This record gives sequence, C-alpha cells and structure tokens, in this order.
Amino acid sequence: MNRQAQAVVMLLFGGAVLKAGVTDIHLRYVKEELRPFLIGAGLLLVVAAAMTLWYDLRAPRPETGDDHDHGHGHDHGHHEPRVGWLLILPVLGLLLVAPPALGSYAAGQAGTVLSADTSASDYPPLPPGDPAPVTLLDYASRAVFDDGKSLAGRNLQLTGFVTPGADGQPMLARMVLSCCAADGRPIKVGLSGDTPISVPADTWVRLVGVYTDRTGTDPINQATVPYLEVRAWEQITAPKQQYE
Repeated sequence: MNRQAQAVVMLLFGGAVLKAGVTDIHLRYVKEELRPFLIGAGLLLVVAAAMTLWYDLRAPRPETGDDHDHGHGHDHGHHEPRVGWLLILPVLGLLLVAPPALGSYAAGQAGTVLSADTSASDYPPLPPGDPAPVTLLDYASRAVFDDGKSLAGRNLQLTGFVTPGADGQPMLARMVLSCCAADGRPIKVGLSGDTPISVPADTWVRLVGVYTDRTGTDPINQATVPYLEVRAWEQITAPKQQYE
C-alpha cells in the first residue's frame, strides 16, 4: 500500500468518524459528552489525509532514464503487501453498517452494576410529577441502599428494555457506560405485580409502578436486584440515548 492509498484509507476512516460524530450513531459507541472529541478527531484525520494526498501528488517524480539505471533494472517499483488493503474493511464497516446498541444479550452476560454500597449518600427528593420519572440506576440505588425510603408513596416511571432473568421471567434493564460501549454494564430491575409484561427481549417499554421491598440476587455476580411492582406499561420506540 503506497502513500496515496494510505491517505485514502485515512480519509475514509476520518469520514466515518465524522459521520458518527455529527449524527446519533456515536451514541451506540460512546457517551454523548464525547461527541466534540469525535468530531475533532474526524476533522484531524480528514485534514491529515488531504494534506498527504496533496503533497504526494504535487511532488516531482524521479527520472528513470537509461543513464540513471545503467541497465541494472532499478526502475522497477516496490510492491507492498496487498494485505494492507484489509485495513479498509473496518472503515467500510463504520461507513455502511451501524450495529445496534448493547441490549439483552449483553445484559445477560454481565452482573448488575449495583454492587457498591453507597448507603452513606444522601438521596435528593424525587422529581415532581405523577408518576415521577426515575432512571433505573437511581431507582435501584434508592431501593437497595436507602431501603426505598425516598421512593415510598410515589408512583414511579422507569424506561428500559426487556431482558429475561435467570428464572426466565422478564426484567427491566439498561446499559450503564463509564466511557464507551466496551465498558458497558447492565443495571437490572425485577418486575412483580399483577400486570404481566408479554413482549420479546430487547423491546423497549415504559413502566409505571411503585416501590416494593422484594429483592433478588444476580447469579452472575451475586449483587442485589431490586424489584418494581408494575401497575401499567406501554411499548415504546428505542430512545435516542439508550445508555445511562
């Protein structure tokens, strides 16, 4: 792969990073706060590739007359390994294929993220409204480490995707990122009550329910899994930001 080919690959890769950064595709890979860095990196790659192409195309070519090679065949080109072109495959993948966000399969392979005791923390009042919108991580933390004191007496609204539990019963889950999808771990909430959730895995739902002191144990890492007593639910389209 010569310098021009390397620049083309760099240009395509920079374009793929830019495409992910200026659209919502990047939300499937990294947290939303990293968007400016993706755009900056993509622009840097595109500029570097363009400058490489410009410099290489305008550079004068060495003469290859007989008085220079003296019949020794020094005018033949150097052939780089063609395997270098395989570098373009992941670039095309970024440009043409947008894999889905982490879902129920990833949630089933990892233990719930609720494994650190934060009981010393003070939990602020729930947001106003009936029902009060609460993230899964916030609900689980309050239910386990605050014994549900800040949840009692309120109707709660939780949003996530359905994933099967160890007993085959549906649970509500959402992936939590520290930085990117590579470190994503699930937060899981069990479901109880007389309102069954009858949808396939990976279906996004919005639940309305109340706190219950029922808990379970995640068989993967033995962490506590809180439950929500479901009063009503509806199927929704996957939100733009699928990670917490």
